[in-house]
Amino acid sequence: MNLEGIEKSRLFQGMTAKELSSCLDFLDAKEKRFRKDDVILHAGEQTSKIGMVLSGSVTVESNDIWGNRTVLSHVGKNQFFAETYALLGEVLLVDVRANEESRILFCNIKNLLEDSKKSSPWKENLLKNILIISSQKNLVLSGRSFYTSSKSCRGRLLSYLNAVALQTDSREFDIPFNRQQLADYLNLERTNMSKELSRMKDEGLIEYRKNHFRLLKADEPER
Repeated sequence: MNLEGIEKSRLFQGMTAKELSSCLDFLDAKEKRFRKDDVILHAGEQTSKIGMVLSGSVTVESNDIWGNRTVLSHVGKNQFFAETYALLGEVLLVDVRANEESRILFCNIKNLLEDSKKSSPWKENLLKNILIISSQKNLVLSGRSFYTSSKSCRGRLLSYLNAVALQTDSREFDIPFNRQQLADYLNLERTNMSKELSRMKDEGLIEYRKNHFRLLKADEPER
């Protein structure tokens, strides 16, 4: 199992090499590989494991029985998924799908709650880091609610793109979604969204190519 750089991840931050080794053994950490579009976790199942993306990326999505899909979040390298479900033991309401060829590290964090032995510094670090990860996820989900609050297609696009610009501290950036995923994430119909993006470009509000965007000021010329 190649875990190079894992000590820098949010989940294991603050641990020494010895503590990290003890932690991984305790969590029964296992690496698995997935191909693009493989479903890693299925709605309706339960899991006791948190997933960490070692390489590649995954999407967390809601798929109903009528074929409707909503992308809830994108999870990239060194990010995590399913931590809330793993801790609470609740049935998954979402699918987790590989966005590309990906390596995932699964850690059984249920062991942490069921262990009655004396506490140790790495366990305290782990609990603190899980709390921070969960708080960051809450921000992501509340952000999505903010983006989709507008009734107009343009309003949702502008809200999302403006938020990414603030988060990256730049008016030029890449987004983690392709066109269909962006439409699903913002609860928009793809064709209408693509037309609106074209109109926004024609009006000098944005420039874009694939998933690369540049936000323009009113007096700023296009390149």
